[in-house]
Amino acid sequence: MAPSTSPPAGHTRPGLPLTPGTLIAALWVPFATVAGVVASWQVQSIDSDWVDRQQAACRHLPFPKTEHAAAWAGPVLGMSAVVVCVLLARRMRRQHGIRLAGTKLGLVAYIGVWPGVLTIPIELFLLYATYSPVDSGPILGDCG
Repeated sequence: MAPSTSPPAGHTRPGLPLTPGTLIAALWVPFATVAGVVASWQVQSIDSDWVDRQQAACRHLPFPKTEHAAAWAGPVLGMSAVVVCVLLARRMRRQHGIRLAGTKLGLVAYIGVWPGVLTIPIELFLLYATYSPVDSGPILGDCG
């Protein structure tokens, strides 16, 4: 009788090799999601600090470039999390024939991408608000 080459009972696939690329991609997704939200949240605090400094100086100050960087970082990080998750899912399906949620790292990426998908519209709105003109501008108060 020939030995069986089927996996033992309870195991449908042998352990998948953990490559550095898979590890980095799976951990990038939740990191980029959180970093995108934090960067977009900083847009509001940078803007309010800028308004406070103008009111204290009683004059208009140049617009802070860090606000533009933070406004762009939010959507870029959020969208990169989605793109990396989709590419990781395609790679897992193509090379190993399993779903993304079929592995622990894939599950981390899968769970980490959904908050990013939900926050991308807010990040895009904050990017729009950064570039939209303010009709009245900051009120400088009583500088007389």
